[in-house]
Amino acid sequence: MRAIANDVKTNVLKEQFIPDHLFLYIIQGEVSFFDGNKSYTYRAGECCIARKNHLVKFILNSQTSEFEPIMFCFDEEFLRQFQQKHQSKPLKMATDRAIIKLDQADLIDSFIRSIKPYYKGAMELDEAFEDLKYEELLIILLKTKPELSGVFFDFGIPQKINLEAYMNRNFRFNVSLGQFAYLTGRSLSAFKRDFKAVFGETPSRWLVKKRLQEAYVLLEKERRRPSDIYLDLGFESLSHFSIAFKKAFGVVPSSLQTN
Repeated sequence: MRAIANDVKTNVLKEQFIPDHLFLYIIQGEVSFFDGNKSYTYRAGECCIARKNHLVKFILNSQTSEFEPIMFCFDEEFLRQFQQKHQSKPLKMATDRAIIKLDQADLIDSFIRSIKPYYKGAMELDEAFEDLKYEELLIILLKTKPELSGVFFDFGIPQKINLEAYMNRNFRFNVSLGQFAYLTGRSLSAFKRDFKAVFGETPSRWLVKKRLQEAYVLLEKERRRPSDIYLDLGFESLSHFSIAFKKAFGVVPSSLQTN
C-alpha cells in the first residue's frame, strides 16, 4: 500500500501535486525541487519533508547517472491513529514552505540502515513490519524536529486564499483546474467565478497566455532553448508548446534564437 522507494529514470518527475506528506531520503544522486518561489537541491545523505496539498516540481540532476531515493508517504488515516495513540499535540510550524529540510541526525541515518533487511521485491517493506517502521520513523522525526507535529497533525482542508497572488506564483504547474480550486480553498465553480472577476478571463485562457508570455521572455531575453523550458512552463509536449507559441506570436519559438 505504501511505496517507500523507487528507481527514477527520467529527468523530470511529473507528480506535481503532493496528496500526502512525504519523507524523502537520498541514498544516491541529486534532486532539485521548485515550489513556485524557490528551488531546493538535495544530495546523497540529505532528507526532507514534502508537505501535502502543495505543488512541487522534481528535477533530477542531469549529471547524475542514477538516482536512488527512500520515500515514506504518511496518509491521513495513519497520522490520525498515531496522534490518538500517542496523544500528540500539534505545535505551530514557523514556515509554510512546501519542502522542509531536515538537519542531519544520527537517528534518521540509523533508521535508514535498519530498514534494509525488510526490503522485498521492488523496494517495498515486508508488510509484517510496515506499520512498525512507519511509526518508528514518525517518532524519530517528531523527536528530531518537534514542530513537525504542526505539519503532520494538521487535518484541515486548504482555506480560501488570495487567488491573484497564488496563481501568479503557481501558473507554471500543469495541474487540473480542480486541483487549483482545491488548493485555493474553493469549489471548482467558485474558482472559475472568482478567477473571471480577478483576471477578466477564463482560467484556461489565462494560464496559456501567462505561460507563453513567460516563454517569450526566456527565449528572447535569456536565450533559452524551447526544449529546455516547455516542461518548466506547464506544457505537456514540445509540439504543443510550439503550436501555441506560433498561434500567439506568429513565429515559432526557435526563430527567436536566431535574432
